Amino acid sequence: MGTQAPTHQDSFDRANIEEKLAKQKAIDDWLPITSSRNAKWWYSAFHNVTAMVGAGVLSLPYAMSELGWGPGVVVLVLSWIITLYTLWQMVEMHEMVPGRRFDRYHELGQYAFGEKLGLYIVVPQQLIVEVGVNIVYMVTGGKSLKKFHDTVCPDCKSIKLTYFIMIFASVHFVLSHLPNFNSISGVSLAAAVMSLSYSTIAWGASVDKGVKPDVQYGYKAKSTSGTVFNFFNALGDVAFAYAGHNVVLEIQATIPSTPEKPSKGPMWRGVIVAYIVVALCYFPVALIGYWMFGNSVDDNILISLKKPRWLIAMANMFVVIHVIGSYQIYAMPVFDMIETVLVKKLHFKPSGILRIVSRTVYVAFTMFVAITFPFFGGLLGFFGGFAFAPTTYFLPCIMWLAIYKPRKFSLSWWANWICIILGALLMIVSPIGGLRTIIIQAKNYEFYS
Repeated sequence: MGTQAPTHQDSFDRANIEEKLAKQKAIDDWLPITSSRNAKWWYSAFHNVTAMVGAGVLSLPYAMSELGWGPGVVVLVLSWIITLYTLWQMVEMHEMVPGRRFDRYHELGQYAFGEKLGLYIVVPQQLIVEVGVNIVYMVTGGKSLKKFHDTVCPDCKSIKLTYFIMIFASVHFVLSHLPNFNSISGVSLAAAVMSLSYSTIAWGASVDKGVKPDVQYGYKAKSTSGTVFNFFNALGDVAFAYAGHNVVLEIQATIPSTPEKPSKGPMWRGVIVAYIVVALCYFPVALIGYWMFGNSVDDNILISLKKPRWLIAMANMFVVIHVIGSYQIYAMPVFDMIETVLVKKLHFKPSGILRIVSRTVYVAFTMFVAITFPFFGGLLGFFGGFAFAPTTYFLPCIMWLAIYKPRKFSLSWWANWICIILGALLMIVSPIGGLRTIIIQAKNYEFYS
């Protein structure tokens, strides 16, 4: 037989495959994450700042008051180090296979754990994180707007939180139609600047106020069990504060890459800058906030600072602007997943209408949940432990072990296992604390009040 003339069938198959590939490429160019790859390194810096420094920073003094001085400082610093390490792993793993880029968290998961298992491990967690963040941010945005309104005009008729959340959501019904990461970089830059500003206001105003005369640094729960549960909840809050990892690969996917100059160079530069900013936001707020107010601090430090009125009103507006940016950054990968499913699995045509419908439905969904369950602190601890601990503290380490297989008992092996154990502990204990907080707060809560 030897060689055979190419049959009609062969050329048909080849054309078919090429058509499929072209279709894939067209879809990839349309999907939000992979559509534009011309970001600069400073884009990654402020996308990362926006993703990392969440509204979580405002609950840090409160978390400190539940952890106490010693454990509090240790947990903060350890979290900073561990998350920086796992972030480095993510950035390295983005392009470890020559000629391939893992543009999404679950693509990396599929490579590490296999096609099916990778999806089942990563996607639910990533969705919980991103949708969870979006819901919590709806609540935060609404609360800060309400706080702004009450501060500026204490004698006005008070408006329900529900309506403020709706007002806040109305912004997103517009903004969520920006097609991809690069198109929201303006929103994101504004958000990153805001996060620095309100963190500075938070600790600056605390310093100005001075240490309260009757300040106490003990645990405020009466019973031992209460103290322990609060401790757990605070761990969840801290985990939530360091949760930028879910969108890291997606942010890196927007940076151009060639074999000579891989994307990890500029990305890593951006991450370092972002982490310095994170440290400047987190440590002063957590330490000074706790130092000034002791254990009577609120779970949102801006509420503890009553005066000067104009400054607090300003800080709350900053929070609103920042949360708008963060919402978009976390929503983008979700939009990407929704659109991937619609286009690839259900074979819809990639079109503007599809986008408008799917994104509007998503924003409406997060708004509805936020209006129904606005217990801010407890939700943070609960989601924080449940999904942030894995995606931030130990999934990258497990993937690293699965892919690179470092030598047993080598430095890399130890570092990863320590992260995994700490992360797993965090995952187990903080939802317990968070759930208890939710239950206590829900006892005296009326729906849609």
